[in-house]
Amino acid sequence: MVVESANLLISSKLKAGTHPSDLVDLLNELELEQKVELIHKLQDADASLIFQELEDFEQAEILKELDLEKAKALLSSMPSDDAADLIGILSPEEASQMMKIIDEEELLDFGDLLKYPEESAGGIMTTEFISLPDDIPVEDAIARLREIAPEAETIYYVYVVDDEGRLIGVLSLRDLIAASEGTILKNIMRRNIISVNADMDQEEAARVVSKYDLLALPVVDEEEHLLGIITFDDVIDVMEQEATEDIYHMAGAKEVVGMDLTKAPVSKVVRLRLPWLFVTMFGGVLSGSVISVYESTLEAIVMLAAFIPVIMGMGGNVGTQSSTIFVRGLATGEIEQSEVWDYFFREIRVGLTMGFFCGLLMSVVAYIWQGNVYLGLVVGTSMLITISFATLIGTLVPLVLNKLNIDPAITAGPFVTTIKDFTGLLIYFLVASAFISYLR
Repeated sequence: MVVESANLLISSKLKAGTHPSDLVDLLNELELEQKVELIHKLQDADASLIFQELEDFEQAEILKELDLEKAKALLSSMPSDDAADLIGILSPEEASQMMKIIDEEELLDFGDLLKYPEESAGGIMTTEFISLPDDIPVEDAIARLREIAPEAETIYYVYVVDDEGRLIGVLSLRDLIAASEGTILKNIMRRNIISVNADMDQEEAARVVSKYDLLALPVVDEEEHLLGIITFDDVIDVMEQEATEDIYHMAGAKEVVGMDLTKAPVSKVVRLRLPWLFVTMFGGVLSGSVISVYESTLEAIVMLAAFIPVIMGMGGNVGTQSSTIFVRGLATGEIEQSEVWDYFFREIRVGLTMGFFCGLLMSVVAYIWQGNVYLGLVVGTSMLITISFATLIGTLVPLVLNKLNIDPAITAGPFVTTIKDFTGLLIYFLVASAFISYLR
């Protein structure tokens, strides 16, 4: 009854012009078995519209439960890049079964797309683009455009290729419409083409689209043969995916990538989060060992303990600030690879400046509170060194990992904070020990 009602409601709303994305919430209220039943009951065209709005992991769950005829209808209606991505997240056995039901022509497209790494430009491109030879007049180009436009993912750009399929020019739809009849394409096409290699990382390709404000980006091989295009909607997905992964890495909790938050298995969540908790726990033990080593110093000057939280807190916050800004700058391209060392030395100057002002303020607070100028000097000096060192570590650690081609996002949360807790305490007690005779 619930499925039947949802079927009628979705069908009627789609006919009334409701956008499919506004109807996805109806599916999310259903169990998996009900979703599968609903997809079966919907007309292929309506089922396809709704299905394409789901997250890829939800699509995979449903696809595995559908009969082969319905699965084929859904896959055939999807853009080739999206369908290839969906098949790519299935198990090898499930993917092999799906490949058997796909038409031979579509199978060739999927095979071309699946051979590229998932997070490369080739992995997210679509082969449904419009390309034309350079020696035809614009009226013939427009006529061909009318014929092949329904099969293309976007028609805003027309790519001009030579006899061997090499990309030699590009035209916008506006260029075609504005040109006079009889004008040959090679006379109006733009030759300074922005393109990327199929092996480029998807994040780098997304930056190219963003930098040049493109609606689509051509993807070529080493010989400049046109392989496909990356459309703007795919770029939005990539940017969201990369930003989401970075945020979860920074928090030391990446189980939410690629699955339903409410349905993530407890065992997997624990397995992914626990290592970072062990790192934090180990850091806490190290910090405790520092306190135990300087226990006599604390016993002699009890008021030193009152400033431990602020020393550790400031160091951790500054370290997290530095690492987060640096990692995000790398991710968005604001910090180029050639600029990382300039940024690093600038960040050290920032740390010294912040450390000076925070240290000066804490010196005044400690002196007013306890009336001991040397205690103020110890606290202020410790704050200066701790903040400066936190800035250094917060930038240096992700910088080194970036040079080693390791995702620096994993250092921006628990890792840097744990290091700073330990080093902040060590700095504080070393400075205090140096002035112990003046503090008694």
